Amino acid sequence: MILNHLIACVIGVIIDRIYGEPRYIKHPVILIGNFIAWLTKKLNHGNQRKVKGAMAALMTIVVTTLIAFFIVYGSYQLHVFLGVAAESILIALGLAQKSLKQAAQDVYKPLVAGDLDEARTKLGWIVGRDTKHLDEANITRGVVETVSENTSDGVTAPLFYALLFGATGLWCYKAINTLDSMIAYKNETYRDFGFFAAKVDDIANFIPSRITGFLLLIVTKNHYGLPFKERFQKWHVDAKKHPSPNSGYLEAATAYQLGIQLGGLNYYGGIASHRQEMGEPHVVLSAKHIDEAVVQMQVTTMAFLLIGIMIGGIFIVT
Repeated sequence: MILNHLIACVIGVIIDRIYGEPRYIKHPVILIGNFIAWLTKKLNHGNQRKVKGAMAALMTIVVTTLIAFFIVYGSYQLHVFLGVAAESILIALGLAQKSLKQAAQDVYKPLVAGDLDEARTKLGWIVGRDTKHLDEANITRGVVETVSENTSDGVTAPLFYALLFGATGLWCYKAINTLDSMIAYKNETYRDFGFFAAKVDDIANFIPSRITGFLLLIVTKNHYGLPFKERFQKWHVDAKKHPSPNSGYLEAATAYQLGIQLGGLNYYGGIASHRQEMGEPHVVLSAKHIDEAVVQMQVTTMAFLLIGIMIGGIFIVT
């Protein structure tokens, strides 16, 4: 069974790298999101919102996991090749290499063409911050931070759970991650209702984010020759500056590999929000760093997969 999971992971990564998200069917994440929205409408009111939010989160995770399990289990019962095929497709659907690259390029192309208004508009599709008055450096920063953070959230973290538990594990993680993106906000509406979802997401991403950040430091190109020992030490310090307990490990690694500085001043609905800086500004952020961040994501993903295959291979032969 381990071998089947590994084969499905390899095929799934390849499918996602080449084809990305399907154009002609509703993506499963949208269906999960619709379920979460329905539960939120039913439960997010009155007293005991933390309890109700935990119930909504658990229902979402259990339902998603069971559906994935029965699809995979039923397919393998019919034939092993059908099982591998079904699992490969489910894994491909849960990864975001191609879509993340496309989102970055949608900003990169108008940016290099000098069309800052279009670049700002496209950036606004993938970040929550205000983008109307951003210059090239801050447009680039928004894209690089998004690609860096989602290297784990969108690619290596779901792959981590696929390597451990097959497509069922991946879709359990996707349910957790979708809950976090929809209801884990620190505002009046979701502070209590999304509390459980936020904590579960932090736990689910704890190990994958740190592995991915470390891999970024050792398998991607270091553009400014900083010794590894120094990069590692500074990465570990700067990662803790991020408000998220996990995202900083990705963004700090990206910053030190590219010789740039991430973090700084953002505006949300016209309200200023300053996040501590990570990395060192050896160069000014420019459009080329978007391409470099995408390459980092692709290289790190392949390294993550290869390590998973090697560890899985050890279990198979022992």
